[in-house]
Amino acid sequence: MMSTSTLQETKVVTQRFDVPDGARLEGYRKTGGYEALRKALSMTPDEIIDVVKTSGLRGRGGAGFPTGTKWSFIPKDKRPSYLVCNADEGEPGTFKDRELMERDPHQLIEGMAIGAFAIGSTEMYIFCRGEFAYAARQLERAAAEAYEAGILGRKIMGSDHDLDLIIHRGAGAYICGEETALLEAIEGRRGQPRLRPPFPATHGLFAKPTVVNNVETFACVPHIITNGADWFKGFGTEKSPGTKMFCLSGDVERPGNYEVPFGTPARDLIEGFAGGVKGGKKLKAFTPGGASSTQFFGPDKLDTNMDWESVMAAGSLLGTGAIIVFAEDVCMVRAALRYTRFYAHESCGKCTPCREGTYWMVNTLERFENGQGREEDMAIMNDVAGNIMGRSFCALGDFSVAPVTSTIKLFADEYRRHIEKGGCPFDR
Repeated sequence: MMSTSTLQETKVVTQRFDVPDGARLEGYRKTGGYEALRKALSMTPDEIIDVVKTSGLRGRGGAGFPTGTKWSFIPKDKRPSYLVCNADEGEPGTFKDRELMERDPHQLIEGMAIGAFAIGSTEMYIFCRGEFAYAARQLERAAAEAYEAGILGRKIMGSDHDLDLIIHRGAGAYICGEETALLEAIEGRRGQPRLRPPFPATHGLFAKPTVVNNVETFACVPHIITNGADWFKGFGTEKSPGTKMFCLSGDVERPGNYEVPFGTPARDLIEGFAGGVKGGKKLKAFTPGGASSTQFFGPDKLDTNMDWESVMAAGSLLGTGAIIVFAEDVCMVRAALRYTRFYAHESCGKCTPCREGTYWMVNTLERFENGQGREEDMAIMNDVAGNIMGRSFCALGDFSVAPVTSTIKLFADEYRRHIEKGGCPFDR
């Protein structure tokens, strides 16, 4: 196992986690909080967008789209425009945004306020996952403090810019993590994805121009404004600059969030920061980007650098940076079943491929676990997956096939052992 003595987190968005009262306005301001907003209010919106563009900041919600470019899509001649934070963190194995909201809510509000000023918005929303009750309370308290201090409301911080914040709690639907379903929910309708185009940049919330970014993305913005684009590009890689919060969970000794520069090898995260596989067992597999990773990785991928380009070159997606570790005695068929049950349950049912395909994959995987699996079922599931991929309204359908196709590709022998034994060979 790798020694942790030479490993150290690079704390940017997590730097206040250990600061006393860092979640309160007084503690936040003692560490330079809201000075970035004050600086941004003295800049022009185009100057702010140019700095964010130059920094290379990419969305931390999974897609990795350039943030400054997204902001620049907002038409300047259409008002009102809206800025929305996607805090509906429901991806299995992902828990970074929750901690950011709980331990440093003002950082999120400041980043959003800078973004709102940059796109000319006077109204911004945080869509907070319904299960995050404590995080929502922290945000509500922080918002109240910001209003009282003149950071939100009329003519914020002595400027001519008005800015209001609405915190909208979700009702527990994973699908609302998809940005157009999130917008539908804020508008009071059932959370279901919209057919695109048109895109949110021109027809978003209330059919007006809208920017939607993730919690971690907004949390990076104050640091970029304060320290500059070149400083931010000093971390990470050329095409994946900055730091990233990686969520380590599963069969590891020290699960948790770890902030490191992009390009850090998966081995450093799993064997170093997270202390290796629990109980000294061998590693069987890990997800590089959460349950939605298009391909699970085996031990041969431990030296993959964790950035968008390297993970894609290795055959998967970085996603939200959720590394879920599976030990040698984990049944990968059962793991695929648990994931697929999740996607079947969370499918909004709007489109047939996702609604019906996830249902049939769950049924087939259950047959393997119950001793009724057949050799041809693997080919059938791959065929069903092929009829889901690219045929659903949103990415949930594409995500749902990944655990099935990936485990069939890497662990076909385990499926066959289920057939031979007449049930799960990992049951004691």
